[in-house]
Amino acid sequence: MLAGKTAIVTGSTSGIGQGIARALAQDGANLVINGFGDPRQIESDCAELRASCGIETFYHGADLTQADQIEALVAATRERFGGVDILVNNAGVQHVAPIAEFPPEKWDLIIGLNLTAAFHTTRLCVPLMRAAGWGRIINLASAHALVASPFKSAYVAAKHGIAGLTKVVALEVAEENITCNAICPGYVWTPLVEGQVADTAQARGISEDEVKRDVLLAAQPTKQFVTIEQIGEFARFLCSAGGASMTGTITPLDGGWTAQ
Repeated sequence: MLAGKTAIVTGSTSGIGQGIARALAQDGANLVINGFGDPRQIESDCAELRASCGIETFYHGADLTQADQIEALVAATRERFGGVDILVNNAGVQHVAPIAEFPPEKWDLIIGLNLTAAFHTTRLCVPLMRAAGWGRIINLASAHALVASPFKSAYVAAKHGIAGLTKVVALEVAEENITCNAICPGYVWTPLVEGQVADTAQARGISEDEVKRDVLLAAQPTKQFVTIEQIGEFARFLCSAGGASMTGTITPLDGGWTAQ
């Protein structure tokens, strides 16, 4: 379905981004992987994608808090593949603290990586999509693009900003066969979350099942984690013919969190 298309997926060396990259590769899209991690593991993952999906892929280690490095990422993609058809803005970071104690440098980092980086990638990729006559922009927001939680001022502000950016871009390119949508997951079962469960159980003196149900999933009525695979499948749909009329949407994938 996506054979001959090229996708940049930021924050795709692990977790949600890696799952989305794999889903797009399974549909034939060539990939540009971006993020931090062990270079040997990243190259091994890229090689596995080439072999299993029959696509081309390369890794670019751009620091997305730096505009010039984002420009280098997009330029390298254009040079290698001729353009960018799919942009997935997934890279992000989090810090939790009361507003009066929130470190300004953490605010700047979170806004920079979670929001400003998506502005830069989008402004650079839209002209390439226009030239090709087709494009898909997918922003990984969060349930926190729709609701708030205490102690997450920068993250909630950034994700609400992503929701607004998504709508503006969708309207600007609405007649050009380019769509822009945001996916808003609730709590997702990732290796990072898995690693936190045992520590939280020990710290609170409760079982791991209680941590999952009563702490991490307290806000999700289904009491089930969203999976990386589910997010990847939804991203595939947004790139499919069936998703062509979806644009400007801020779609929860959150187990009912924002229905409350």
